[in-house]
Order: sequence, then C-alpha cells, then structure tokens
Amino acid sequence: MRNILLVGIGGMLGSVIRYLASVWIKPAGIPLATLSVNILGSLMIGFIMGWAARQPQQEVWRILLATGVCGGFTTFSAFAWENLQMLQQQRYLHFCIYAGGSLILSLIAVAVGYWLSK
Repeated sequence: MRNILLVGIGGMLGSVIRYLASVWIKPAGIPLATLSVNILGSLMIGFIMGWAARQPQQEVWRILLATGVCGGFTTFSAFAWENLQMLQQQRYLHFCIYAGGSLILSLIAVAVGYWLSK
C-alpha cells in the first residue's frame, strides 16, 4: 500500500509539472514542451536510477521519483531507460523490436484511434 501511495503522490506531482511545462513553453514549429519534457524526464530517470543502483536502501525515493514523478511527467523517460538497459545488455534485436515497434505501432494506434473517433 505504501508503494501505491508513493507512486500516486509522485505521479500527481509529475503530471502537474508536465501541465505547467505545456503552459510555459510555447510551440515554435515543433511541440517544444513535449520535446523538453521528454528530454528532461529522460535525464531525471537516468540520474535517479543511477543513484538508486548505488543506494538500494533508498527504494522509497526510487519509487516516488522514478516511477511516480517521472511516470507522471513523461512515460518517455521509462521508454528511454528501458532502451538504454537493452543496449547496455547488448540485446540489440530486442532494442530494435521494442524501439521500432513502439514508434510504428503507436503511430498506427493513434491514427486508428483518431479514425474511430470520427
């Protein structure tokens, strides 16, 4: 139950920060807010997971910050982290399937979802 609360609180904070970023950062031809959030979230999760690997007794902070805040801020950070792990483990085929599949299938899914809404 504690972990669920930590994820929920962190997710709420991350979502609020994500919303504020979309208000403060104005588009300039490309969605700069989304790009900024994805890059910052990836930097944050990389730092948090690297720190957490050296501090296993601090799992509470990993759950709150990586799963909660980063998860609410951007799921792209988790996607980037998972891809980095596959590359570090030299699982190149899995990386290509996951990264390529995520991009292509998500684009197809959003197009189908949009089409279904009409």
